[in-house]
Amino acid sequence: MSASANDANSEVAVLAGGCFWCLEAVYERLRGVVRVESGYMGGEVDNPTYEQVCNGDTGHAEVVRIEFDPAEISFRELLEVFFTIHDPTTLDRQGNDVGAQYRSAVFYLSAGQRDCAKTVVEELTRKRMFPSPIVTEITEATTFYPAEHYHRQYFEHNPHQPYCQFVVSPKVTKFRKRWASRLKS
Repeated sequence: MSASANDANSEVAVLAGGCFWCLEAVYERLRGVVRVESGYMGGEVDNPTYEQVCNGDTGHAEVVRIEFDPAEISFRELLEVFFTIHDPTTLDRQGNDVGAQYRSAVFYLSAGQRDCAKTVVEELTRKRMFPSPIVTEITEATTFYPAEHYHRQYFEHNPHQPYCQFVVSPKVTKFRKRWASRLKS
């Protein structure tokens, strides 16, 4: 499946920063974001399943495909949010989620996105925004495989599930505080 935008006026970003439920729950609330879809990218198996990806057998990362309106929000702003809602300094890990499927990655769709991602990482590094080096992978987008239907809006449909209460909800709360002025109404 293509990673390109459905609407001629929108653009697409593909990001990996741990569990896709967390990223989806945040980006769905961000003004300028048209659509967010969880899925898989960066592996060697066609049409991987959630179970295959979670077992670490495919090389895919859990990603979100973010369709956004560049007249309302820039790719750089999406990255600024990205670097505040996950830990880009832990290799193949986010909290208790361990494995390459939880890596930090920007899958760029253009040279402009690649250059922007590199610039943001360089600026964060120069400013010493993190106590450890940033290990975020910046790599060209490959085929995007949508996650199974039950992953769509997982946090919205399962707010009382323990993982959502203890992992997703705190990230959404942190995002709301830091980015209050950018929330959808």
